Amino acid sequence: MAGDEQDRRARFEALAAGLVEPLRRYLARRTDPATADDVLSETLLVCWRRLEEVPEEPLPWAYAVARHALANAERSARRQRRVAGRVAALDPPAAVTADEPEVDVPLDEALAALRAEDAELLRLWAWEQLGPSEIAAVLGLTPNAVSIRLHRARGRLREELRKIGSPAGHEGSRGRSRS
Repeated sequence: MAGDEQDRRARFEALAAGLVEPLRRYLARRTDPATADDVLSETLLVCWRRLEEVPEEPLPWAYAVARHALANAERSARRQRRVAGRVAALDPPAAVTADEPEVDVPLDEALAALRAEDAELLRLWAWEQLGPSEIAAVLGLTPNAVSIRLHRARGRLREELRKIGSPAGHEGSRGRSRS
């Protein structure tokens, strides 16, 4: 069994050696350096996880993986900007003194009304600015489970904010219609 793992590792290392630089250039032309590094890491992780599915000519396949990972990163960045805008609208930045922490009473109340798991998930996402994969690592879940739970937790938070009379962002938005 140890030999199989060594063979797998050697195959991945050979694969990655041929992919890293082309992928790095591909991503550098499409996004900022920090995002490019994150997406490159995510792409290599997918390559490792799906090593048995990598075709004989791996670069186009890896480009497709990188393209999808970049799209996910861009969607995440847009969501983070929207959340920052909503938080700023709820509680505009103010000068904070060292002995008086900044407090958002409606948000704190709404978070306190949620299940502890939902509140922690939202804090990791909004305050720590972690993506689903990073949150998954923190909470010991799959990224897919995090995405689903995060979607539901945001809905619950929005509902709690409505209950206490605080605006919850895009009030008129109902999400994407499904045809």
